[in-house]
Amino acid sequence: MVIEGWTQTLGAGPLLLIAAASIVALLFLIIKLRMHALVALIVISLATAFATGIPANQVVPVLINGFGTTLGTVALLVGLGAMLGRIVETSGGAKVLADYLIGVFGEKRAPFALGLASLIFGFPIFFDAGLVVMLPVVFAVAHRLGGGVLRYGLPAAGAFSVMHIFLPPHPGPVSAAAFFDANIGLVLIAGLITAIPTWYVTAYLFGLWTGKKLVLPVPEILGHASAEAEAHPPRFRTIIGLLLLPLVLIFINTGLNTLASSGALSEAVKKEQWFQVLRTIGETPVALLIAVLVAVFVLGARRGKDAGAIEKLLESSLGPVCSVILITGAGGMFGGVLRASGIGVALADVLGNLGIPLILAGFLIAAILRIAQGSATVALTTTAGLIAPAVATAGLTGMQVAALVIAVAAGSVVVSHVNDSGFWLVGRFFGMDVKTTLRTWTVMETLIGVMGFAIAAVLFLLAGVAG
Repeated sequence: MVIEGWTQTLGAGPLLLIAAASIVALLFLIIKLRMHALVALIVISLATAFATGIPANQVVPVLINGFGTTLGTVALLVGLGAMLGRIVETSGGAKVLADYLIGVFGEKRAPFALGLASLIFGFPIFFDAGLVVMLPVVFAVAHRLGGGVLRYGLPAAGAFSVMHIFLPPHPGPVSAAAFFDANIGLVLIAGLITAIPTWYVTAYLFGLWTGKKLVLPVPEILGHASAEAEAHPPRFRTIIGLLLLPLVLIFINTGLNTLASSGALSEAVKKEQWFQVLRTIGETPVALLIAVLVAVFVLGARRGKDAGAIEKLLESSLGPVCSVILITGAGGMFGGVLRASGIGVALADVLGNLGIPLILAGFLIAAILRIAQGSATVALTTTAGLIAPAVATAGLTGMQVAALVIAVAAGSVVVSHVNDSGFWLVGRFFGMDVKTTLRTWTVMETLIGVMGFAIAAVLFLLAGVAG
């Protein structure tokens, strides 16, 4: 949020000190004083807004803007996703999928199977939407095999994360490619070379290792299937169809948006009614709504459930996720305050002339911005805009520019912590407290970023030698 008529007079140093102090204070309130995360986030957001000099009459609007913007993307997604997950879980459908995966891959390879499925689903689907749809299967496998939720959840969440970070048509690499005038095809190749081994090491192997050390119970957020439902479950293909439905619709939207932004479609086509309708039904909230309605009919009404029972089932899915939604929104509020304070602009000015290799500068600038203000998108786009002039005059090959896109994207994901709404979303869905989320999700995201940068740097050097 840009505050009209106000200019930040504090430099990058004081702003960084305030941001660091606010993060430490937030962790102290939540971990040591056991203050509820929602209350603590609001208190620290308010204090940070005053400390950074945001005008008093703009403090509450800034807080509400950060909170509301995050809820606009999270609330419908989580609410509808929870409804879909509850229907699939309580019908016995999630158990059917779990049994199938275990039958094909075996019990020992179940985490790998979940991660592989998430990699495939994650290619066209944004991180949060894919994770919400995949959760009932992850929980069902964890219930069936035991060993805690992290053993199965981290490989799946990590798969969606690496695809979202490194591969077009996701917004991060597409935005950086636009700033650098990179070839999308080469970015896709560089992204695949980076994403697959990065997932295997930092999400799959790390998930197995962490899952042995921290055996957390499977959250009850999606409920359980009754004995009758498990005895008479829906068919495998029915459940696969229901889970693929929103993913296919979202993929159509993503594909059309990519074609439109690349110039492959004419302006006349983009104005056609059919084009606009397809894009609309592929928007995540609409796609999930359609999936919920189909699930209500296929797994509810057609299987003999009366309308009252279905209504109670859907209602019961919302209570457990209210905390997830509100705390995620408050995390977005905290990040929004830091962005409104101007910390990103101040840091960009300071970091603009680091005097280090271009690819390392891109990674470090994106990482520092990410850590300071929480938003990966803001970190990536700010960094890309900052170094774009240097990229244009550096005489790089096409693959070197693609590798630079991946390096900046890698920097924008490291150290996901309390000023990142995604930190709260994953932590609450997996039933983790703040300390555990820092030990698992934050570490995994940092490993993803560091290994992704290392592979991008190797690609950059090899492309330079070949060129």
